[in-house]
Amino acid sequence: MSSEIFDALMIIAKEKGIDFDYLLSTLEEGILTAAQKKYQRAPHVEVRVDRTSGEISLVVHKRVSKVAWDTNSEIDLDEALEIDPDVRDGDVVPVEVPVEEFGRNAVYAVKQSITQNVRDAERKNIHDEFAERVGQIVTGTVQQVDRREGLILRLGRAEGRVPPSEMVRRSRPKIGDHVRALIVEVVREGKGPQIILSQTRPEFVIKLFEQEVPEVYERIVEIKGIAREPGARTKIAVISHDDRVDPVGACVGVKGSRVQNIVKSLGGERIDIVALSADPLIYVSRALSPARVLSVSFMGDPKIVRAVVPDDQLSLAIGKGAQNVRLAGQLTGLEIQLISQSQQESLEGRPEGDELELESLTREFGPRLVERMMRAGKETLQDVLATPIEELMEIPGIGEKTASKLVTIGAQILDQWTAQREAAQQAAAEEQEAPEAATDEEGEEAPAEPDATAESEAMPEVQPGAQAPGSSPEEPEKPEKAPPPTDQELGPRSSGEGETETESEGETEAAAVEESSPSEPIGEDAGAEEPKTEPSSRTSSSGTGE
Repeated sequence: MSSEIFDALMIIAKEKGIDFDYLLSTLEEGILTAAQKKYQRAPHVEVRVDRTSGEISLVVHKRVSKVAWDTNSEIDLDEALEIDPDVRDGDVVPVEVPVEEFGRNAVYAVKQSITQNVRDAERKNIHDEFAERVGQIVTGTVQQVDRREGLILRLGRAEGRVPPSEMVRRSRPKIGDHVRALIVEVVREGKGPQIILSQTRPEFVIKLFEQEVPEVYERIVEIKGIAREPGARTKIAVISHDDRVDPVGACVGVKGSRVQNIVKSLGGERIDIVALSADPLIYVSRALSPARVLSVSFMGDPKIVRAVVPDDQLSLAIGKGAQNVRLAGQLTGLEIQLISQSQQESLEGRPEGDELELESLTREFGPRLVERMMRAGKETLQDVLATPIEELMEIPGIGEKTASKLVTIGAQILDQWTAQREAAQQAAAEEQEAPEAATDEEGEEAPAEPDATAESEAMPEVQPGAQAPGSSPEEPEKPEKAPPPTDQELGPRSSGEGETETESEGETEAAAVEESSPSEPIGEDAGAEEPKTEPSSRTSSSGTGE
């Protein structure tokens, strides 16, 4: 029987990975415990196991008595003398007892002791083994899928658990599938060590790259930064310590073979790989990939930058749920304010102090959305355009599409409003210049009156009784007074046309001057006719102007 037990222990040690000497010690403890229960009144009990042959011996020290009443703890004097001739009454004699004499209960107790110790040893070995592998990736077979418990994986002779919080939401594993996960913790429990696994930690992606990319494993290419939203998107920044190795190309592989294996392990999660740059502005422009960035500038704070992208790539730069710009900010450690090109031009072209009320967006977005933005502290359209997209999306009722549409239409409204204001200001300036131009024209025409007056003054003044120039002094002829011209002679007079009336008046005046007698006082007639000349002159000028 001893040899059979010995062989059974060797098989257990091999299958469970337990030290054979530990199993022998466990066997000794089990037998000793069972013997102490049976021979509890005996002075002493010993168990001996031969490490070579596997022989088990049980020695019970009994007290010598003339008549032994309790055979488990006492021995007759006659029997004791056979063991040791020098013994006396009251002495203690070692008595070897066959293991086969153990009863069923004692054997069962030995078995339970061995089983418990073997189980404890196995748990300890599993704990120590996986505790040393924390931070490494293991591959397990799915045994159970539970919403509450998560995934139960068989890891050789151990079991690991992926809690629901550590699972990738997009992955749908089935029983029997092979799944890779990261060991994050090993906890000692009464039922055995709990191996906690994760598929959502950023370190999981790094370890996957170490497995798939030899350059990363050998530290030729190093992953310097990572930002991840499990199941959706991951951004990593890499740098090469060898000028001959392209860090991005090494991680992607030929036709994307390397990165595709990682994507499959992550359940289809997108991965953006960018090269690290010492210039934070260049780093930001790369981190916003796949969107094309026009310019990046600091906003007065070394932790805040503004990135300008083309209008048609604004949604791509934002990403679903502002995911792309958010991960870019986490990767670079900067707060990124993302605006479109037209939005930037509107902000730059706006004069300082010009502000457009937020109600201008009511027609496009409705009063409720405008009211929500006002509650969020956005008082003017310029405040909305100067707000980053991700901050706009934090306002209730504004999603990714609404935020993108908001900045695009807002920039157009601001451009139209600015153009209208500039047109109105230009028209007001032209109206202000018009009276000044009219005053200048009148100033230029005013000297025409003095010219007519000057001609009148240039005529020789004839005093009463004096002779007019050109007349004969000897025989002064007194011309007959011409009768006043009739309407037929003067021709038609039109009060509506200034030119016809002026010409008729001019001819009448000329005839009157020619027929007037030199002896008559011309000065008075001329003075009487002057009031007619001046209005006719003005009418002509006015008529010409018209």
